[in-house]
Amino acid sequence: MWDAIWINANLATMTPGSGPYGAITDGALGLQRGRITYVGPAADLPSPPEQLATSVHNADGAWITPGLIDPHTHIVYGGNRAGEFEMRLEGATYEEIARAGGGIVSTVAATRDADEFDLTESGRVRLERLAAEGVTTVEIKSGYGLDTETENKMLRVARRLERLLPITVRTTFLGAHALPPEYQGKPDEYIDLVCEEMLPAANNETLVDAVDAFCETIGFTAAQTERVFKVARALDLPVKLHAEQLSDQQGAQLLARFGGLSADHLEYVSEDGVKALARAGSVAVLLPGAFYFLRETRLPPIDLFRRHNVPMALATDSNPGSSPATSLLLMLNMACTLFRMTPEEALAGVTRNAARALGMVESHGSLEQDKTADFVLWDIDRPAELAYAIGANPCLAVIRSGEIVRRAA
Repeated sequence: MWDAIWINANLATMTPGSGPYGAITDGALGLQRGRITYVGPAADLPSPPEQLATSVHNADGAWITPGLIDPHTHIVYGGNRAGEFEMRLEGATYEEIARAGGGIVSTVAATRDADEFDLTESGRVRLERLAAEGVTTVEIKSGYGLDTETENKMLRVARRLERLLPITVRTTFLGAHALPPEYQGKPDEYIDLVCEEMLPAANNETLVDAVDAFCETIGFTAAQTERVFKVARALDLPVKLHAEQLSDQQGAQLLARFGGLSADHLEYVSEDGVKALARAGSVAVLLPGAFYFLRETRLPPIDLFRRHNVPMALATDSNPGSSPATSLLLMLNMACTLFRMTPEEALAGVTRNAARALGMVESHGSLEQDKTADFVLWDIDRPAELAYAIGANPCLAVIRSGEIVRRAA
């Protein structure tokens, strides 16, 4: 017998090519050993539910979607930058804030000073907020240490959060995020450190699932980024990239040459860059929270992604400086209102396309037989409501690997 079956459910399976949302009304979902054994109409079950499964759960007409996936976050860090937010609104420029000791330098200092307990507790609070909205998988980057010790500390905390909370964590090494104060004016020397010491050390501790970099005029050049990617490839680690957020540095083309998982931000990507992503099968991860918070005016080229069949994922980009967001549902609304994505595209962006952006599409992101039984029950009448209602959280229950890990109060 199966371990469990859910009946009286409406399923948004999010399987491609199976109609809007891959919807199945009056559906059933069978589970065995943390995996999906049946997904389809209840009328097609081979026997009555009580004869098929040890436990029978009645969804009472709720909609069930795959567990939500946030494929780009910086959730582990020390301090916050609310004071800088206030300064910007009062007219201070980024340069003035930086000269006053603000910007990423202030987060680096706070993260270096924080111990693992403090980073774990603050990270847990942020991650709990995501989990309360049905997020079952999240990516967490390093990048606020910018030295070997602190980068590894951040990644250890990310691994610990997975043990503390019922959520799957994928870690990303982002040592090439910015220049630390001690390397100002010496970017090539810092990249030497990243390639020769920092990344190998993190990998030796099995702390790294993927490698990222910030390829931008205020970050690192394409040539410097390529050096990091070559080390990642030698270590058999997949790559992703902060690309074309502020200008077109042809980061998308660079990522595509390395068969990268995703290029993220992409407001300034060219059509050649989009074509390169399409050829490589890479995902465009869009970050509406940063777009909104920074009051950006250049939209990512949604129509180009559609035309060239580049999968679009969505993420919170949760970080202290440009997107202090811990609501993935809010990102669905922002993607629809700011980027003009459809509600179905937005939901695909936090399910199957987000899974692809993390290299997990074979096991996560849709309700299909043999995939991991991560799913969410929602008190909604139609899936579009998840992107429609600003500030709402209609989550009824969260199931991870077949086990109920959260119920609405």
